[in-house]
Amino acid sequence: MKPYLLEETNWHSVKEMEYQVALLPWGATEAHNYHLPYGSDTCMATHVARCSAAIAWERGVKALVLPQIAYGVNSGQIDIPFCMHMNPSTQQRILEDIVTVLLHHKVNKLVIVNGHGGNSFQNAIRELELRFPGMLICMVNWWRVCPVNEYFDNPGDHADEMETSAMIAIRPELVLPLEYAGSGKEHRFTIKGLREKWAWVSRRWIYTTDDTGVGDPSLSTPEKGKRFLDGCIDKVADFLEEFSKIEKTEDLYER
Repeated sequence: MKPYLLEETNWHSVKEMEYQVALLPWGATEAHNYHLPYGSDTCMATHVARCSAAIAWERGVKALVLPQIAYGVNSGQIDIPFCMHMNPSTQQRILEDIVTVLLHHKVNKLVIVNGHGGNSFQNAIRELELRFPGMLICMVNWWRVCPVNEYFDNPGDHADEMETSAMIAIRPELVLPLEYAGSGKEHRFTIKGLREKWAWVSRRWIYTTDDTGVGDPSLSTPEKGKRFLDGCIDKVADFLEEFSKIEKTEDLYER
């Protein structure tokens, strides 16, 4: 039993505990090339949240990891079977309900540990901070915590060397042998502004890639994945330690 994991702990422990910060792992359910499971984003976000909370707990931070959410914004993958899509407005309503419960039990800090590039919580956070001024809500995109180019030879964008290495490190039983993987070749936009990323449209994955991957996974190893994950986890744990000490919004800023 781990007191920092809500789904594993119990009322006997919880009723006497004063938690400082809640973590919400939020992933997606989508295809990841041929070799990775649909739940990859959720697996990785949950792993980072749990491991960083464990380290922070050992340092005295009363962190609580909430059960993970496995549905993300996937409108661009709707053509691929069983890529599950949740509207951003639905995500906001879920966050609103979670924040209401946390505040009711005197937890005023929430860290969303995001594992999916299609999830963008900034606007939801902006709206909720006005409705719940006593709540501090933060989003962490875990895969951006450490620079991928320092850990991988050929990182891509989706089901690539980074994600494949990470999944082999934490859930190897769910990963098919790499000979099953597609090349991850990307069909780039034909318009220059979209290629340079100063113009934006939602990517339709049925046209973006033939195998749902973007990036070559062939150089993936569990050692690379563990090293990258450990680096990200350590930094997120440091962040939790700092964030837990914040009492009010103005404490986030230098004086």
